[in-house]
Amino acid sequence: MRTGVGSISGIHHVTCITGNVQRCVDFYVSVLGLRFIKKSINQDMPDTYHIYFGDYLGTPGTAMTFFGWPDWPAQRAGTGQITTVSFAVPSGSLGFWSSRLKRLEVDHRMVSRFESDALVLQDADGIEIELVANADDQRWKPWPDSPVDEQHAVRGFHSVTMTLAEMAATFTLLTTTMGFRMVGQEGNRTRFETGDGGPHSTLDIVESPEGPEGEESIGSVHHVAWRTPDADTQKEWRQALTTAGRNVTPVIDRYYFKSIYYREPGGVLFEIATDGPGFTVDESPEKLGTNLSLPPWFQVRRERLDEVLPPIVVPTTATTGAH
Repeated sequence: MRTGVGSISGIHHVTCITGNVQRCVDFYVSVLGLRFIKKSINQDMPDTYHIYFGDYLGTPGTAMTFFGWPDWPAQRAGTGQITTVSFAVPSGSLGFWSSRLKRLEVDHRMVSRFESDALVLQDADGIEIELVANADDQRWKPWPDSPVDEQHAVRGFHSVTMTLAEMAATFTLLTTTMGFRMVGQEGNRTRFETGDGGPHSTLDIVESPEGPEGEESIGSVHHVAWRTPDADTQKEWRQALTTAGRNVTPVIDRYYFKSIYYREPGGVLFEIATDGPGFTVDESPEKLGTNLSLPPWFQVRRERLDEVLPPIVVPTTATTGAH
């Protein structure tokens, strides 16, 4: 039975694990043209980085984030994980992107699914990335200093793909509790949409009973966060998910948004995050990503963190090549 909360409106952010923070920054800024919007810490492991990339403001639905965990095991992707992160690019821009990736010596290939073409590549840690020629500019804020011109720039997320050993229980959670609807199927891939549908609101599930089982490691996706407008709606989601049998954390204040976490039945870690207050709560829009940003309750650790965290050099347009 459907809950009274409505539906999830789309992807808020995706968080992954990198083994080399500098290489990660070089790839997402210099290759994909995203803005480095926040240099912070993992609040659960505060001697390690949490870095964020996105559009000009890190608008919910555009923020790709990374935990810098160099001592984690090497990539072990498989079932029970998000195995592909797909970004939306404007229709007709894949030729530009293919030429750009060739020039930057990034291997890629073309695929077509659900009537959209996409380029498939890997980031610096081996995470599978797609650039899907199906974009929506409604909430996207362009970064004027991106090495990729506005006409071709990444517009935020298109979708994420989860690989599961078995899909039935996840299907039930998505459609009866979270407000997703199934919109298509191609082979062992099933597509779901939520909210208004389209880019930012799409989830694919690939059913793969033969495995292998994925493990939390460098080059894996740690979790996907789904959007909710405010703290009151988030509390309603927590109640609905608890009623549906999920083990949901209390609300956790991440300073830039509030979060709850739970695992869907296939093992993937889900978060529901509030849209606000956003990344400009402690830095002005033009200064995003320029300093080590710490929530107030971590300010006492600043001096130590300045000593233990490696420096990060953010590439400039001059170093990333012409548009």
